[in-house]
Amino acid sequence: MKKVLGLVGETGSGKDTFCDYFKKIKKGVFVFHFSQPLTEALKIFFDNIKKEDQQWLVKALRERFRNNILGEAIAKKIKNVKKGLVILNGVRMREEFAMIKKFGGKIIYITADPKIRWQRIRSRGEKKDDKISYQKFLKMEKAASEILIPKIGKKANFKIENNGSVKDFYRNIKMVLKKLKYQ
Repeated sequence: MKKVLGLVGETGSGKDTFCDYFKKIKKGVFVFHFSQPLTEALKIFFDNIKKEDQQWLVKALRERFRNNILGEAIAKKIKNVKKGLVILNGVRMREEFAMIKKFGGKIIYITADPKIRWQRIRSRGEKKDDKISYQKFLKMEKAASEILIPKIGKKANFKIENNGSVKDFYRNIKMVLKKLKYQ
């Protein structure tokens, strides 16, 4: 049987850490990022990806096609999974939220204080523009691809505040997974 779990959360909140941890403790976990099609397209042209480039590309795709263009791409991948847990990382649009619910999935909102999230992204160096100033970070949070995150998070089945240690975060993940009966 296949189960679907969606993660919504601001940049640097801990979504990837959640996925990495869950893959360590459970077999049959498939993780798909809503940003994956954007990253794949941009990597054709650039070695280092910027968050700003992803935001620009998704805006262009949504304007040209439709708001759920990334959700439709990910839905194709979900249909190929026959058994296990599918984690959809990076829910940002109402249509993506609705798609997860249509699959019978649950949503977890992972959040943290902006200053903590900014410090995390600066230290991880995942994208070319991770070393931005705090003011630029806050400005990027107002992009069209980011502004709905807290609103969608309010509709999530569960919320995890990730302002503490990694150990605290793992403990909170375990509590939510126990409630979901995913352990």
